[in-house]
Amino acid sequence: MVVDELTDAEVDRIFQALADATRRDIVARSLRGEHSVSELAERYDMSFAAVQKHVAVLERAGLIHKRTRGRERVVSGDPETIRRASGLLDRYEQIWRHRLTAIDGLLAEETGTTDAERNDR
Repeated sequence: MVVDELTDAEVDRIFQALADATRRDIVARSLRGEHSVSELAERYDMSFAAVQKHVAVLERAGLIHKRTRGRERVVSGDPETIRRASGLLDRYEQIWRHRLTAIDGLLAEETGTTDAERNDR
């Protein structure tokens, strides 16, 4: 396995974590700058404990990191994990683009038209 590739378990954790709108917002905020868990919790209409649970899910997925700063727990985003997940999605997009190109080629053979002729219609 290439070091840059994600395991199936990592992919599952990342995309399950990102499936929730609150967690996506926490990731976005933490990528822009560090925030204490208390600062994060102020923005949401839920308990502090609920926000802590969201943060724990994101931390397990590797999307954020927590560290202690005085008496606070500070959250920061991990752009490397986002980059790796984005790379995975890019590979899926390449597969589908290749398939669409192949379908276009088959349609052109069947109808006897070129790409330029189809695009002019």
